Amino acid sequence: MKAEDTLFQRYGKDIPAGTVLFREGETGKEMFVVQAGQVSISKRVRDIEKILAVLGPGEFFGEMAIISNKARNASAVADKDSRLLVIDSRTFETMVRTNAEIAVRMIRKLAERLSDADAQIESLLLADPPSRIVHCILQACQLRGLPTPGGVEVAISLKELPSELGVGEAALGYWIYRLESMGLMVVGADKLIVPEPARLGEFLQYLDMRWKYGEF
Repeated sequence: MKAEDTLFQRYGKDIPAGTVLFREGETGKEMFVVQAGQVSISKRVRDIEKILAVLGPGEFFGEMAIISNKARNASAVADKDSRLLVIDSRTFETMVRTNAEIAVRMIRKLAERLSDADAQIESLLLADPPSRIVHCILQACQLRGLPTPGGVEVAISLKELPSELGVGEAALGYWIYRLESMGLMVVGADKLIVPEPARLGEFLQYLDMRWKYGEF
């Protein structure tokens, strides 16, 4: 029997699409690992629900509530039928204490999330929508891009970007079309390929100059 099957027998649950795993503000006593399916993490800002992350197989979430012993700071919903490992706080602590590999993987993932959060904050500080969009894509290339013969491939959901960046859907669609027509990216299903990130970086510099000095 595979290790994944053994873990699922002990800790696993089949979760139907649409299931709310937890809500922001609730007490958290469990963390989750996605074995199959997809889960969205969201947070309510005023009256708007903003998607913070879309997680797939191999990703974990919900750990901060059991580490800090504080209320959940976001909500989690299964977007698709999913297979999840549900791990309580005592089991989690035992795993981290007795398995250095698990501890190192968690530290790396938490560091990656912190870098993503810093990049998102930096994007939101940019005043003009096109700069936010280009900066977000460049950061994604640097943090989680995969080199391919055609350029750097980034798994990214364009549907979630408007809420993440505070950019309207129409503006996002327009600038994605412009960037693709300029040859700065190729749009696929839930992914982008950036042929030359350096050129995209030069375009971001141009946008910055245009914002500071106007059209020239």
